[in-house]
Amino acid sequence: MTSVLNVDEIAAKDGTSAVTLTKQSAAKHWLNYDQKDTVVIRGSFNTSSVSDASTGEIIPSFVSSMSDGNYSANLCSMATSSNLLGNRLGSSATMLTGSCQFIHYENSNAVDTDVLTTMLHGDLA
Repeated sequence: MTSVLNVDEIAAKDGTSAVTLTKQSAAKHWLNYDQKDTVVIRGSFNTSSVSDASTGEIIPSFVSSMSDGNYSANLCSMATSSNLLGNRLGSSATMLTGSCQFIHYENSNAVDTDVLTTMLHGDLA
């Protein structure tokens, strides 16, 4: 026998909070950030705020903390218009339970970029 579950919305027991993913392999944080022009969060999940720490460097803080610092942190960025074919590198330097430091490099220099995205996989606390 096959069962089908049709729902319009899933909420936490209190009826108003979003359901959190705790053990699944889904991303526990993601962020799309304009670091260069308007300095704004375009979209995010599990992100309470972003500190624009210095040129090329951001530190997003999480709404729900990670269980420890042993998670996977990924950064992807768009090259600046002056460096479309240059060497680019994203780095996560400090991985804490409540935040993670990300730095965008182009040709060995930390630079701000129009599109900087981050994502974490691991377990929530």
